[in-house]
Amino acid sequence: MSKSALNSSGSTALIDRLLHLLPSAEKLDWSQTMAARWAQGAGPALFRVAGLKAMGEASDAQLDDLLHIDTQKAQLEQNTQQFLAGLPANNVLLWGSRGTGKSTLVQALLNKYGVQGLRLVEIGREDLADLPLLVETLRDAPYRFMVFCDDLSFEQNDASYKALKSALEGSVFSQSANVLFYATSNRRHLLPEYHSDNATTAVGDAELHHGEAVEEKISLSDRFGLWLSFYPFRQDTYLEVVAHCVAELAHANGLSAEMVEQLTEQWQQESLQFALARGARNGRAARYFAKAWVGRVCLEQRDASPSKN
Repeated sequence: MSKSALNSSGSTALIDRLLHLLPSAEKLDWSQTMAARWAQGAGPALFRVAGLKAMGEASDAQLDDLLHIDTQKAQLEQNTQQFLAGLPANNVLLWGSRGTGKSTLVQALLNKYGVQGLRLVEIGREDLADLPLLVETLRDAPYRFMVFCDDLSFEQNDASYKALKSALEGSVFSQSANVLFYATSNRRHLLPEYHSDNATTAVGDAELHHGEAVEEKISLSDRFGLWLSFYPFRQDTYLEVVAHCVAELAHANGLSAEMVEQLTEQWQQESLQFALARGARNGRAARYFAKAWVGRVCLEQRDASPSKN
């Protein structure tokens, strides 16, 4: 055998041994796994293996707990039902103010429709280039997958949005009937916009012609077939959501409904101050306030009980 052949044979053997030592992607049993995350493995970048990792205990969010977003809830649920039935359905962008229930709505969908075969796979913005590989991994599974990217946005010089843009309108999702892409964002157009973007915008014959920079930034969000908008609550709406959260947590922690009613003026006033300090009246602020208030009142009652004296 020639020296070059020996070297080649030795190199191949060494590569085979190294590959055998590399970690392999996790094999998930989707009948027992409701949600997973697409992630890079640990170790040196050269040897990381991207794959699916089962997520821990899922959120217990229920659709009935999400108040005053009935229109958004109905549209997203309708789209998901079509998807589960094997009918045409759209990729979805849920955009708007922070803390208004966008992510929770997706989690609640999973809790309701998991028994019908719905599954969730979360992917980070930094891993969007892996979308073709992820979709290929899920293609033959007998389930329907929401590929979910939470808080999606891109910085000015971030070119990774092109991978998502290509996947949404290209062959990646269109050729896979069991995968849809759901994303949440605080931005409708996903990329930052600047006054300079409009420098080449012109009006000709009464028709507005956008500059190329504007068209490029709008084109990404246009790839989503369904847009759902979320806004902060009015004060009366916010107080209604606070009341729901307080009642739910009070019941779970043994605080009587009579006590909650007696202290209505207190928790209403405190909840408004809480929202003012956070700079937002939304479902997240309502939930956080309810935890703080119910926990405090329960502790005060416990400390005041005769058994503590």
